[in-house]
Amino acid sequence: MSKRKNIYKKKGNVIKDLTRKILQILNQSPTQNFNYKQISSKLDITDANGRNQIIKKLEELKAQQKVNEVEKGKFQIVAHNKYFIGTMDITSNGNGYFICDELEHDIYIPARNLNTALNKDTVKIYLYNRKKNSREEGDVVEIIERAKTEFVGVLQLNKNFGFVIPDDSKMYADIFIPKSKLKNAEHGVKVLAKMTDWPDNSKNPFGKIVEVLGKPGDHDTEIHSILLEYGLPYKFPEKVEAEASKISFDITPYEIEKRRDMRNVTTFTIDPKDAKDFDDALSFKILENGNYEIGIHIADVSHYVQEDTILEQEAYNRATSVYLVDRVVPMLPEVLSNGVCSLRPNEEKLTFSAVFEMNEKAQVINQWFGRTITYSDKRFSYEEAQEIIETKADIVSAEISLTGNEYKVEQEIVTSILKLDELAKILRKKRLQQGAITFDRVEVKFNLDENAEPIGVFFKESKDANKLIEEFMLLANRKVAEFIGSNKGVPSKKTFVYRIHDEPNIDKLMSLQTIVSKFGYKNKIDTQTKKSTSSSLNQLLSDVHGKGEANLIETLTVRSMSKAEYSTQNIGHYGLAFDYYSHFTSPIRRYPDVMTHRLLQHYLDGGKSPKVEIYEEKCKHSSDMEQLASNAERDSIKYMQVKYMENHKDQEFEGVISGVTEWGIYVEIIENKCEGMCRIREIKDDYYIYDEKQYALVGQSTKNLYQLGDHVLIKVKHTDLERKHLDFTLLEKINK
Repeated sequence: MSKRKNIYKKKGNVIKDLTRKILQILNQSPTQNFNYKQISSKLDITDANGRNQIIKKLEELKAQQKVNEVEKGKFQIVAHNKYFIGTMDITSNGNGYFICDELEHDIYIPARNLNTALNKDTVKIYLYNRKKNSREEGDVVEIIERAKTEFVGVLQLNKNFGFVIPDDSKMYADIFIPKSKLKNAEHGVKVLAKMTDWPDNSKNPFGKIVEVLGKPGDHDTEIHSILLEYGLPYKFPEKVEAEASKISFDITPYEIEKRRDMRNVTTFTIDPKDAKDFDDALSFKILENGNYEIGIHIADVSHYVQEDTILEQEAYNRATSVYLVDRVVPMLPEVLSNGVCSLRPNEEKLTFSAVFEMNEKAQVINQWFGRTITYSDKRFSYEEAQEIIETKADIVSAEISLTGNEYKVEQEIVTSILKLDELAKILRKKRLQQGAITFDRVEVKFNLDENAEPIGVFFKESKDANKLIEEFMLLANRKVAEFIGSNKGVPSKKTFVYRIHDEPNIDKLMSLQTIVSKFGYKNKIDTQTKKSTSSSLNQLLSDVHGKGEANLIETLTVRSMSKAEYSTQNIGHYGLAFDYYSHFTSPIRRYPDVMTHRLLQHYLDGGKSPKVEIYEEKCKHSSDMEQLASNAERDSIKYMQVKYMENHKDQEFEGVISGVTEWGIYVEIIENKCEGMCRIREIKDDYYIYDEKQYALVGQSTKNLYQLGDHVLIKVKHTDLERKHLDFTLLEKINK
């Protein structure tokens, strides 16, 4: 049975919300005239009493100058320049806010005025004249485009129909499923449902079951649900897999002839120990003049994924790989991502390279871009490379007996890693001096057993080996963008794909300053020089590093930043302090990198600039898909945190208050970063109210404060896997 009934409500004999209903009909067709009979028909009102109410209400609205009587008995909405097109942001309580660039502020849309608009839908609204001492409100008059029509939820069956109760808290209506469209799904299973219609005067959309996912709470069911909730696929269509299987691993002499042959240069990869796809490698050679030739070699995905093919369309649709807590959902089929394109050790590979001549000061003397063929001599994990850097020693497997030549290659690689580490540190120092911001955040990772059950939590921190790779990837990305964007490599402005990052919003920075000051930290904001602001942010991040409140403040700092995105219109990258920046180094897992490769080669071949509109649309799609993937990744971590805490209900944990709201406080456990809520109604030692200015709950009798950043002792009260939510019991405040 649905939690929301599909009935047309009347309050006694009085039609509920009649003013709104009439104005909504007139708003939807502002140039059309309506008489009371037409309005009655649209409202499905046939009795005399109901029609009389409509006649009376039309006269009232005429007197209020909200409608005009253009002919006797025929009415039309009073025309105002009050129509706007924008997007909806629905809150969890069912109301919404309309967002539009033409308006200075968001417009409140009460639930009764949504007219079936859902979260992120593009809609047209009518903006009412603002009444004195009341906030501006709007009425949705048209749904221009649905943001999504498929929803994950639990099926509740009746005899002849069912309702899908959506997981998404912002989806306020259950989906009615007729018996013929249940797809034999059983009561209580989790499904993917598609909205097919939303009849007038129905509180519920109609739909059909697209896919049965499984029992709620089952691991694969919940992971697949997370992906599908964001419209992300978890498997490849058969035709895509079939197309990928036809790709040959063979490299022909003809193809080698067209490329720069770098197979004899010392080359290696450094990746996470559990990585399967290696899309970047480094090569190192000492030149006769004492400088260094450093190659950043990237899998030549665009050679294998040709335009106007099934593989290309699938890569574009996905736009990115998705890194969930227990798996990777790749952008390309495995035969490509882990096979022919992966720069595996002791294999010749087709690559696209940026090759730099650099001196001891890490200055670029010469550069070259183009297609190459390379041979990776060895694969390192970050841990192995880190040991070389820390001990200045070789890492040679005790089980392998090396020949003289093999040992020489090992020694050359060790020398290469140590010199590259030196140069990377110089590059990093220069970036920071130029105003780059360093987010060396600790990542939460889980130890999983063979059934993907979390048996432990650990933190992953970026060390010198990670930063070595990061700096040379940044160098390649920056120099490729400069080569095209600064007109040094091409004679005139060319269409290109940039990774851009706007300056932070000053209001958000001021809000950040207010919050961090409560922890005793400072954040100097200088609107005149961005270097000063960046330096202050770096100092703040350095000061909180390793502290209990570090994750909270780092998260708030990230939220104060603008979002990085893809665009053909270059504005630079604020966070990296680069005037030009692109994404070139990960085409196995990012579609924009594939576009960058194609455009770069096109210009190297002397091609003319393609239409910017086509690439701008692709950039927007890639940015949107990246955001969806990020949301799914975040949800998968929340899911695993809840799953982990299910087995720790009897333990007490110390945590930091990470959020304060009118309904309670959020607490982040220090030792594992899991976050849950202590509800205000369950804090029994006083009656508490929310003080927005202090970011605190204030006890009315004791004046006791539960404030952002306070340390508290908690215990797990309830875990909800489906909602990915933890409820905590607050035991006591810890004074520090």
